[in-house]
Amino acid sequence: MVKKTRDRFIEVARSLFARKGVENTTMNDIAAASDKGRRTIYTYFKSKREIFNAVIESESDDLLQNLSSIVNKPISPEQKLRDYVATRMETMRQIVSRNGSLRAGFFRDVRKVDRARSVISKKEIKMLMRILHEGVALRVFDIPDIKEMAIIITNSIHGFDVPYIRNNLTEYGIDKSDMSRMISDLILNGVRVRELPE
Repeated sequence: MVKKTRDRFIEVARSLFARKGVENTTMNDIAAASDKGRRTIYTYFKSKREIFNAVIESESDDLLQNLSSIVNKPISPEQKLRDYVATRMETMRQIVSRNGSLRAGFFRDVRKVDRARSVISKKEIKMLMRILHEGVALRVFDIPDIKEMAIIITNSIHGFDVPYIRNNLTEYGIDKSDMSRMISDLILNGVRVRELPE
């Protein structure tokens, strides 16, 4: 019952945020639309920011499941990195696109996006570390500090979210599939073992 009530609040909040915007939605709105009292919502969430983060975390479950399935695939670490980048970017585009005014907030408020991202970034970093560890173990990647590299790669990919979602590099002749491939190539060129010249 507790999980059902909490999940109901999250779903109602997601719907209201998408329709009215985060700024225009109050905790009272969420409680009323959930057919629950205001006290009940505060039992589960201390603030609108906390419920917003829960909405983002819930929306991100798809992303984390998709990325996890890539990490566990029986394919080369190079291919995992390529698939990881492509899947992460496309899933983020879908999450942002289907959430109405969350989408507007995503583009308008970088701090809010960063706070929301922090909820899942640590999980993304851990998954990426698994791929990088595998590549190092197979001697196809040369990475002195795997954790630092995973942090840098994760944050670099995050930096491409807005251009990818907006598809605004087409003016340079770069579409989304080109962008995903180029980012993967950039990352792979930075971590691959280099052949020594003879």
